[in-house]
Amino acid sequence: MFMHLSNDQLLDLDREHVWHPYSSFLTPSPTYAVERAEGVKLYLKDGRTLIDGMSSWWSVLHGYNHPRLNQALTRQADAMSHVMFGGLTHEPAVRLCQKLVELSPEGLNKVFLSDSGSVSVEVAMKMALQYWHSVGQPQKNRFIALKNGYHGDTFGAMSVCDPVTGMHHVFADNLMQQYFAERPESRFGEPLQPQDIASIQHLLETKKDVAAVILEPIVQGAGGMWMYSAEYLQAVRNLCDKHNVLLIADEIATGFGRTGKLFACEHAGISPDILCLGKTLTGGYMTLAATLCNDKVSQGICEGEAGVFMHGPTFMGNPLACAVACESINVLLEGDWQANIQRMETQLKQELKPCNTLKSVADVRVLGGIGVVELHRSRSLDELQPAFVEQGIWVRPFGKLVYIMPPYCISAEDLSTLTQGIYRVISKLKP
Repeated sequence: MFMHLSNDQLLDLDREHVWHPYSSFLTPSPTYAVERAEGVKLYLKDGRTLIDGMSSWWSVLHGYNHPRLNQALTRQADAMSHVMFGGLTHEPAVRLCQKLVELSPEGLNKVFLSDSGSVSVEVAMKMALQYWHSVGQPQKNRFIALKNGYHGDTFGAMSVCDPVTGMHHVFADNLMQQYFAERPESRFGEPLQPQDIASIQHLLETKKDVAAVILEPIVQGAGGMWMYSAEYLQAVRNLCDKHNVLLIADEIATGFGRTGKLFACEHAGISPDILCLGKTLTGGYMTLAATLCNDKVSQGICEGEAGVFMHGPTFMGNPLACAVACESINVLLEGDWQANIQRMETQLKQELKPCNTLKSVADVRVLGGIGVVELHRSRSLDELQPAFVEQGIWVRPFGKLVYIMPPYCISAEDLSTLTQGIYRVISKLKP
């Protein structure tokens, strides 16, 4: 007979055996057991309820326990939960790829499915390297990334993350050595300043072994939540074309409407050669990612020495994940998502603005469904996390950054609970 663990039993076993991300068994951070989740609320095993400001690391697009996504998952499970994708195909994967091609920036018409955002970046990097090898330029085997960028925690992805802030210097001797350009300082909505493009322009002019530039369009996510000028993205696209270098856009965090456009690239009116998607792809239900490319990349690879793209994850194209992803996209597009994001942006700007008056705060910035309060100095998770929980909100800060990216279904009242809770906690911090 199945016996549920008590809250204390669960947490005791968790502390003993379960290694959480970025955590230590020697000095464990506070951990909270979730009993169930509904809409934007997390119901803890100890009886408390939290409003989720994180969308479970930016993935739960429509909130928890969504009836249509539940139904899509159940229907597909009744038919087929998984089948290998080598030599076989199925309707959920085909329909999903068709949707992604229709919705993504022009020219991206080939889709490679994988099982996490980090892997979609690995796939993108392998595509770029194999492309240049196939077209007879194997010397083009390095990447340009932006300082303060973040692209994942697997080895290839780590090599194009910020080399200092991500603690990846621990693995420096084992990583591919890449080039890093200064991040643009011109904010979103501002014109591009000439000095912003100087760093990446110099690298492209002087380094002849560059396969691709990889960047997060408009918003740098876990590397600093920085929101930069769309004109910078346009300039990088032009420079890549001029110097015969591919452009990889990592929209794992920004895809599917978070910035007010379906894809952040649309703010600049550009299309990358390769596009990475993940996180919100299934509305937070299943792990799934996608890497899209254009005909130039796919044809170059397929006409090369190998004749095939050299990658193939076991759970690639999982039918459960693909079915839920299709329904998540339907739910998004059938609603007035743009008006909803605009509503969130307006409220976030208004209600986070008072944080600017606090001595501990260096900056407040908002774009679409993203609200960021940057502090003057880093604060420990152990200092802030329990304080937010006491306010009845789930906000997981890192370093100097306190930010929220709530599910799109959040009400104005619940969003106010988040913003007011953030203000109350930060107002008690010493500068």
